[in-house]
Amino acid sequence: MSVVLVHCACPDAATADRLARALVAERLAACVSVLPGMRSTYRWEGAVEQAHEVLLLAKTTADRLRACTDRLHALHPYELPEVIAVEAAGGLAPYLAWVADETRPDPTPTEQG
Repeated sequence: MSVVLVHCACPDAATADRLARALVAERLAACVSVLPGMRSTYRWEGAVEQAHEVLLLAKTTADRLRACTDRLHALHPYELPEVIAVEAAGGLAPYLAWVADETRPDPTPTEQG
């Protein structure tokens, strides 16, 4: 199972916390780290802008990446949210297995047997 790190910039801590909780609750990410204090410089609509932002680092799997990205886009307040995914080249095998387990959709009653 391939693990992916999803990077997403948020306008504030409240937004970051809301998105982090949604991704984990919906099993779209096993863990989301929230890193405050980021300062971004970017060009938007022809002008160079700067903003204080909060960075999310969500750990998910390649199988769940599309759903995770779609959910971030749906919940994010920015018109064009920064959502970038990077596939992990490796890592601690038990942690990678945990990410895979935690992002598996909840089994349906028939699967629980």
